[in-house]
Amino acid sequence: MGSCVSKGKDDDDSIHNVDFAGGNVHLITTKESWDEKLPEAGRDGKIVIANFSATWCGPCKVVAPFYIELSEKHPSIMFLLVDVDELSDFSSSWDIKATPTFFFLKNGQQIGKLVGANKPELQKKVTSIIDSVPESPQRP
Repeated sequence: MGSCVSKGKDDDDSIHNVDFAGGNVHLITTKESWDEKLPEAGRDGKIVIANFSATWCGPCKVVAPFYIELSEKHPSIMFLLVDVDELSDFSSSWDIKATPTFFFLKNGQQIGKLVGANKPELQKKVTSIIDSVPESPQRP
């Protein structure tokens, strides 16, 4: 499905055994788990970042540890990971043309998109989302 899109100079194809899900990244393996996570994020007032990725994709492997790191730094955002090969029909419904593709969702609606393993741009988008969302009061 589609092709890999890399940023370029930071790519390292020597990375073979990479954990794609870890930290606060939720691995989505079924359409049902997706359908559970989006309303959960809505109830909690969280923005969702969905990483449509593939285990065979070099750039996906390069950005995966950074995505996990972001998930640990920003617990106010829900980080999801969708394997485009495991959920190919579902991924096709999102019109994934290249991996990785990151969708930014609020209340289930797309508010942004990033194609490619561009760490600085991903960081910039996460920062702008955090800056745009008012602090929610902590629940007791």
